[in-house]
Amino acid sequence: MLLENEFEVAASPDKVWAFFQDVPALAPCLPGAAITQVVDDDNYKGEVTSKVGPVTLKFNGTAEIQERNAATRTIVIAAAGGEAKGKGQAEMKITAILQPGGKGTRVKVKQDIVMSGAIAQYGRGMVGDIMTVMMKSFANAVEANIQAKERGQGPVAVKSSVGGIGVAISAAKLALKRVFGRLLGLRAWYS
Repeated sequence: MLLENEFEVAASPDKVWAFFQDVPALAPCLPGAAITQVVDDDNYKGEVTSKVGPVTLKFNGTAEIQERNAATRTIVIAAAGGEAKGKGQAEMKITAILQPGGKGTRVKVKQDIVMSGAIAQYGRGMVGDIMTVMMKSFANAVEANIQAKERGQGPVAVKSSVGGIGVAISAAKLALKRVFGRLLGLRAWYS
């Protein structure tokens, strides 16, 4: 499934691009993500923990930077992993493009996700809504960490995992907006 998100960071594209090159600093900005081993400049091992309602999933896997293009400020990362309890596998190819915009930098993110096993039971809508909530948290953490670095401070702590009732409620709100949007669209079409 292909998901697209967009967010803004209140920092110049050059500063955001430089921060995106520091994968061990960047990864923890995504709630629940952690680098467990730096293999080399383009290959990493890590984990992602996600909790939605009563369900907790922990993935162990790898990430490889497949492309870094400073001229277009594009980075492509391929990640793959398995759920620790054997509930499934996930692969994701992430393409992030940084451009000048609004507050400073507009980041366009495409995520091509393939899931198998028990985790594949979660529908596109739910996965998309959770990824939208995660991207908002990610954007806030990137901005906070860039600002802290400029002030000479250490990394800003972010949530250690995605989840709980907050993510479930936020994802449910997005799902309801999508459903009501469709209903209003149908109503307008029939009018």
